[in-house]
Amino acid sequence: MTSNSIHPTSVIDSTARIGEGVTIGPCSVVGPNSVVGDGTIVGPSCIIGPNTRLGRRNVLHGHCAIGGDPQDKSYKGEEVFLVIGDDNHIREFVTINRGTSKGDGQTRVGHRNLFMACSHVAHDCVVGDGVILANNVLLAGHVHVEDGATLSGAVAVQQFVTIGRMAYVGGHASVKKDFPPFMKEDDPSQPRGVINFIGLQRGGFSDDQIKALDEAFRTVYVRSDTLAEGIARVTASAPLSPEVALFIGSLQRSHAARDGRAREPR
Repeated sequence: MTSNSIHPTSVIDSTARIGEGVTIGPCSVVGPNSVVGDGTIVGPSCIIGPNTRLGRRNVLHGHCAIGGDPQDKSYKGEEVFLVIGDDNHIREFVTINRGTSKGDGQTRVGHRNLFMACSHVAHDCVVGDGVILANNVLLAGHVHVEDGATLSGAVAVQQFVTIGRMAYVGGHASVKKDFPPFMKEDDPSQPRGVINFIGLQRGGFSDDQIKALDEAFRTVYVRSDTLAEGIARVTASAPLSPEVALFIGSLQRSHAARDGRAREPR
């Protein structure tokens, strides 16, 4: 059994559960009914709010605050949660809020993500695995960020937007509509840019997979006059590869939505 290193100035609620090999720095707080998984490192002056579940080997740097109350006027103290997986790095001054009863009562974060300094994840968000949120990225409530996506510095994402798998969003962008998987774009207000070639290569995608995605992208955005026409032309060439099917499915759902946000309530 590996012993813990808990600084005497830290405050651990009596109902919190602390795993093995955990380090908690000076002046940090672990709230009621929270769990800190094995091997997790909590830096100085961190706050882990109530009903927060941290997996294994997470690293929380100084002054981050996770599991705080949702910043939603409808919140009236209901029991809601933040669930975080394993091997995440949460840098200085990051904030991640718990969910609300308007969602499913949880904010969820997967594994192996990097949250750079001053980024914010609001209530009811879902962040997948291997995601990077650069400095000052702001996710509004109910945003989904799928596996492998990268959001560059100071990106702001509107509520109910979905950022697709392996997407790359350039710095200072304001994302108001669903962002398709596998795409790279510096300014989402302009026509879509290119396939995220570098991200796909780093993610282990084969040349054939990347070529198929690039062909689908060009059919939709370069060779067609409208999005609907482009989607129809790609789907007419079925069977589609799994990656292209995911890409086209995302476009279909967003195109059918009133404001380009497929999950927004009507």
